[in-house]
Amino acid sequence: MSITKKSGSSEYERMTGSSIPKLVTVLSIPSIISMLVTSIYNLVDTAFVGQLGTSASGAVGIVFGFMSVIQAFGFMYGQGSGSLLSRALGRKDKEKASVYASAGFFSSFLTGVLISVLGFVFLNPLVMILGSTETIAPFAKTYIFYILISAPFMNASFTMNNMLRYEGKAALGMIGLITGAILNMAGDPLFMFVFDMGIAGAGLSTALSQVFSFFILLFMFLSGKTVSKIKFINLKYFNIKLLWEIAATGFPSLLRQGLNSLNTVLLNEQCANYGDAAVSAMSITSRVIFFAFSIALGMGQGFQPVAAFNYGAKKYSRVRKAFSFTVIISEVLMILSCVLIIIFSTQIVTLFRDDPKVIEIGDRALDLQALAMIALPFSVVVEMLFQSTGKKMAATLISALRNGLLFIPFIIILPLLRGLKGVQEAQPLSFLLSLPVSIIFAIWFFRRLPKEDGVEIEPIENQDPLNQTDP
Repeated sequence: MSITKKSGSSEYERMTGSSIPKLVTVLSIPSIISMLVTSIYNLVDTAFVGQLGTSASGAVGIVFGFMSVIQAFGFMYGQGSGSLLSRALGRKDKEKASVYASAGFFSSFLTGVLISVLGFVFLNPLVMILGSTETIAPFAKTYIFYILISAPFMNASFTMNNMLRYEGKAALGMIGLITGAILNMAGDPLFMFVFDMGIAGAGLSTALSQVFSFFILLFMFLSGKTVSKIKFINLKYFNIKLLWEIAATGFPSLLRQGLNSLNTVLLNEQCANYGDAAVSAMSITSRVIFFAFSIALGMGQGFQPVAAFNYGAKKYSRVRKAFSFTVIISEVLMILSCVLIIIFSTQIVTLFRDDPKVIEIGDRALDLQALAMIALPFSVVVEMLFQSTGKKMAATLISALRNGLLFIPFIIILPLLRGLKGVQEAQPLSFLLSLPVSIIFAIWFFRRLPKEDGVEIEPIENQDPLNQTDP
């Protein structure tokens, strides 16, 4: 294969030559804003649906677990193709970057179609598998109907947003996501109460916002605003090796999001033993915690393109500086967020559901998770470091440990020993125990990373699945 190499010099100079703190911060701000706005509209969904009753509020948490599955595949294709295209741009190869972008986009959209079809075929058992009770199931089926319709667009939107971040164009991704989020927040009261659609209105609002975001994000790639392009003609370069490399590189994201979805299902099933109030309380807790976590996670997402681009350009000193800066800032932001959550935990839960039982359960759960989340920033940035630099196996192991290998046995065993308290304690314990392992992995990585820039770590053939015969 021969693909002409071209240089996007201005973008290359920005990513490999500008100040690390400034670069990571500039790239992080759009990601933080995007995640905060996304979290806000998730919280708005929860608040509006909560007005329909405890069972309807629990249904939002049930469907959120399924939306995590869609997000899992979107992130897999986005992180996989994004890591490859960013490293290609670090090698000044725009054409191969476009092939990776096209492969990620088309694979993601088609996977979304498959998810949608299978979801409709198995709709009834699906909502029960996700953790619905008999009273929650009717609300969950109504809500998930609209999510299934929008699944291909939602999946591809997550993919394109990740590719934009890896290219260093996070601000473009922010425009698409924020526009969709604002439409969703405006659509909720309109469809739910003005048009009297109830929970169906919340689902329709979410679906329409996702479709709108999709077309905005796609426009960014088709209008010349990005270095990489999405083109049908690039389909001729598709091969099993390319698709495997994208999937394998993005697999930690699939595993992370997939395990999060499984965690949500297991959590809902355990909560169901204690009634709809427990399901609603833990659903609210998950949304609030993700809102706080999104700030630190946004910093990590700003770090990813810096790490991938400079690793591809063999500027290893910048990878080290970016890692240290991101960990410190993420930790500071996380501590501030968690302190506020602990101080106002009761008031926060009350905002979403004024039910004494829900407030009692959610208050304790919020306090415990906020305390444990202080350990998360380091683990997350280490995982992103390995994924951005193509260290697939290590990234997968860290992701599995933090998101499932610890939580799953805890959520099964602790409730047997401590009842509802065990349900509340499972996630915090898994957060805390993942930190020591992440520290060991980080030490291993930086000991192997060359201390001098410009050193070739591995043959280019091992980094580039399109490089069968280098031009």
